[in-house]
Amino acid sequence: MFDPRLALASLSGESDAEWAADGAEWAGAAFLGGVCLDEPTREAARRMVADRDRSEFLPADPVAFVDDQLAALSGVDVRPGINVRSTATEPLREVAAVAADHDAIVEVNAHCRQDELCAAGAGETLLREPERLATLVDAAASSGADVSVKVRTELDGVDLVAVADAVERSGADAIHVDAMDSEEVIAEIADASDLFLIANNGVRGRESVREYLEYGADAVSVGRPSDDAAVLARVADAVEEWRAEDEAGTVGVEP
Repeated sequence: MFDPRLALASLSGESDAEWAADGAEWAGAAFLGGVCLDEPTREAARRMVADRDRSEFLPADPVAFVDDQLAALSGVDVRPGINVRSTATEPLREVAAVAADHDAIVEVNAHCRQDELCAAGAGETLLREPERLATLVDAAASSGADVSVKVRTELDGVDLVAVADAVERSGADAIHVDAMDSEEVIAEIADASDLFLIANNGVRGRESVREYLEYGADAVSVGRPSDDAAVLARVADAVEEWRAEDEAGTVGVEP
């Protein structure tokens, strides 16, 4: 899906094409966004900006904004992705078609936990309604784009293995897991799914990279420090070290 197996994870209102280009020296993919596509999610984002001074992308035309941002990365050696929030299938299908035109990944956001987005029926609310999440994934996949789903662990009553199965059957290619403090969930999903598995949360260097890859992740992503060159360099070196050992069949072998 991308190489090197290091992604930059989206940060609301901050992760744009310039940010992705700055991290391209180390990363194989960069997820821009999140971008709210339909009126319920856009209204939620407007309230978050007005009431809590959050940074959010609120362009007049979100699909045109995505097109422009992805086009800006056409000469940059990184595979772009676009993290999107929506409760409706049609705008998701439309933006996924734009992503497909740019060979970009469209990432369905089932991760955000802000009250306003959850009240609108987006973000982590979708993890409690896997059938509705699967419908959104199916709409995105119908465009021909590669589809990722961003999820989080530690939600009471949510079985992420079952969620992974539902989105995989609906056409998802990848699952991007914010492991919180439940890293072992990575192993459970890896064992039960053929999805390309991106592990996120606390990725800062060799120890965290190796932990996630040993659990079965295919790649790791960096969130908050994604604009910190020192962190990205450490993580990139650790990912490359792991790959070299894996190819040599020496992963886990003491020197």
